[in-house]
Order: sequence, then structure tokens, then C-alpha cells
Amino acid sequence: MGVCGYLFLPWKCLVVVSLRLLFLVPTGVPVRSGDATFPKAMDNVTVRQGESATLRCTIDDRVTRVAWLNRSTILYAGNDKWSIDPRVIILVNTPTQYSIMIQNVDVYDEGPYTCSVQTDNHPKTSRVHLIVQVPPQIMNISSDITVNEGSSVTLLCLAIGRPEPTVTWRHLSVKEGQGFVSEDEYLEISDIKRDQSGEYECSALNDVAAPDVRRVKITVNYPPYISKAKNTGVSVGQKGILSCEASAVPMAEFQWFKEDTRLATGLDGVRIENKGRISTLTFFNVSEKDYGNYTCVATNKLGNTNASITLYGPGAVIDGVNSASRALACLWLSGTLFAHFFIKF
Repeated sequence: MGVCGYLFLPWKCLVVVSLRLLFLVPTGVPVRSGDATFPKAMDNVTVRQGESATLRCTIDDRVTRVAWLNRSTILYAGNDKWSIDPRVIILVNTPTQYSIMIQNVDVYDEGPYTCSVQTDNHPKTSRVHLIVQVPPQIMNISSDITVNEGSSVTLLCLAIGRPEPTVTWRHLSVKEGQGFVSEDEYLEISDIKRDQSGEYECSALNDVAAPDVRRVKITVNYPPYISKAKNTGVSVGQKGILSCEASAVPMAEFQWFKEDTRLATGLDGVRIENKGRISTLTFFNVSEKDYGNYTCVATNKLGNTNASITLYGPGAVIDGVNSASRALACLWLSGTLFAHFFIKF
């Protein structure tokens, strides 16, 4: 049995037949038909995903039947609900306005909606297009990565949203204003350098809501290099410390040698202490036999490097200048500066 015979509602049959046969329009850009001023629906409706959308249709006393359709589906005919979607409710049904609401809007609700009315057996329609915006969301992003210096790196950041979000990569571990890297889902770095390590931020933005932001950390391994190693002078019987500083990723391991002999804590009254990038060799009671050249060796899985450091006593010649000459030069300079200060004032 057809809808009309089952419901025994002749006017509903008229609405169904009229709407389904005469007023179904193809999907696309919103259009208006019939009287230019009647019925009058609103302009395109834009809402965010999860919000409620209100569709209004302005009518007058010439209307005898009225309905809202979504494409070929009748949502409401008069006060009678035809849609099985619980999110669709009627708001207003008066001689001047016929409005419905779609709650908790989702992307599949987007599209054309038609307000169809009947006046003196002449159907007329007005159409509105519902646009659903979706905040940006990063769906897939590269994991933290560790590479060796000189390698090539590709980072991926995929985001969704409506409108389609703009994806931007930025290097956070640089000075402010210099961190822009690229405006693309893919970030490619060729022949990566150690100063390109750090955190990279992916931001997805489409002006619907706050940007979605995620971060990826790149660790760049490189072999050690000794950045600081200074000769030290100390008198017999005093405490002396040799220091060696090395940069490396992974962190360097240190060893100390005197000539071909490897030194160890507790042997010959010395102590070796490693803290991060710095290694120290301490002599608690310097003797004549402690003077000489020492080698600091820094090693990690990518390589090693070394530096020669001298422990010397008073009068020893270091780089062509003995310690006594250095002391006299400092005394002369101090006296000159004092005399200049005294004459001036």
C-alpha cells in the first residue's frame, strides 16, 4: 500500500507528490525559483561541526501547505516530522515563518535544503545551502627521529578540516623570527647539520578554530670535537686540575693518558671526574713527576678526537714564554696602569 493509502491523509499525499515530482532540484550552487520574494529562505547558513543550524523560511497567509526537504528527503511537512533523525526538530510554524533546526551538525549534513510551499495549488520553492566548517586536526605526524649528521630527513604532517587547513612547519630551536621552515605537509632537510637539531612544530590552521599544533624532535648525531682544553700551571705540593670540554651527540666518553699510559682514579694520587661535556683530571698533591703533557681523548660511536694539555710548574716554558716572564709582564702592566691612574687624578 502506498504512503497515501496507508496514512489516509490526502493533503500529505499532495505534498509528497508535489515535492517529489516537481520541486526536486539537483545538488550544486544554491538557486531560487518561483516568485522572487515568496517564499523567502535565508542566505547560505554556515556553522561549525557540532553546533546547531537553524533554517528559516519566511511565508505569508497565501500559504496552504509548507515543508522542508533535504535533497529528495522530506524532513518536515507542516508540524508532522517525516525525518527519522532525532537531531532535526521544528522551531517555528506560524503564518509568517516556518523554521527547523538541525542539532549537532556533522559534515554529512552539508548540502541544499529546500523550503517548499503550496498556494492555491501552485507550488513554489526557496533554497538554502548549509555549509559545515570543521576545525583543523592533525591526523598523522612523524615520530621523533635520530639521524647522523649529513643525512636527509623528511617530516610528514597530515591535517584535515573544512576549509582545508594550511600546514606550516617551523624550527623552534633557533632565534625568534628565524624559525620559519616551509608551508607544506612535507618538510625535507638535505645534508642535515647539527645546528638543525631540536624541535620542529607543525601547525594546521583554517580560521575556524585555534590551530592544531604538534611537535617533532630531531636529534642529530655527530662525532666529538674538543672545544676547550687549557694548559695549567701549579707549584709542587699544591692542587692542580686539568680540564677538557667536548661537544658530541651521543655524549662523549673521556679517557686521560700520560704518554702511552692510561690514567685511572685512585692511581698515583689522581682523580678523574666526568660531568656531561666536561672531564677533569685532579692532582691533590702535585709533585715533579706529575709535570708534563697529558692527552684527553673524547669518543662516541661516530668517532673520536683528542687534545694535548700540559701541567707545568713555575719557570716552565709554555708556548715559548716561561711562567716567570708571564708574572713579570703582569706586574709591569699593573704598575703602568696604576701610575697612569695616579697622574690623571
